[in-house]
Amino acid sequence: MRLILGSGSPRRLELLAQLGLVPDAVRAPDIDETPAAGERPRDYCARMAGEKAAALTVAGGDVLLCADTTVALGRRILGKPAGPDEARAFLAALSGRRHRVHTAVAVRTAARSWRRVVDSVVRMKQLSPREIDGYIATGDWDGKAGGYGIQGPAGAFVPWIGGSFSAIVGLPLAETAGLLAAAGVPVWGGR
Repeated sequence: MRLILGSGSPRRLELLAQLGLVPDAVRAPDIDETPAAGERPRDYCARMAGEKAAALTVAGGDVLLCADTTVALGRRILGKPAGPDEARAFLAALSGRRHRVHTAVAVRTAARSWRRVVDSVVRMKQLSPREIDGYIATGDWDGKAGGYGIQGPAGAFVPWIGGSFSAIVGLPLAETAGLLAAAGVPVWGGR
């Protein structure tokens, strides 16, 4: 079995390593990530993971792993900010509130596919303009859904989560391990 990571995310690569797995190849799918009109965040996230998995070729003996993480403030999807001003606006909107983080995982072989969506809740403390500006200056927001990464400096803004920390980072480890095992990929160095 060859494990293919269908993601360019360095965080997902690091999380896979926590399961003792190093992918045989990394391929980032090129898909349109525009939400459909009226699409709910959880449905959008599941669709994105599925479309990423469908966009890549899977040969016999390959196991493809794709994922998507979506930050939702109510029904509003907060994607990857286009620049520092949008990241600042996202953080201001999240400040002092709870929001949901949905992470969908899609595993596919040539013959079968598996999917799972993991939902978590994050409470962000009330942020001052100085804290927001300081975080924006780090550049850590770049390429991250919702404009923040809980595993970095923004972790200081999060006093409480409900759900899976690794899912908030980008790959729910327990669920991913189960899906990969179902596809024939043992975790923790069993390959």
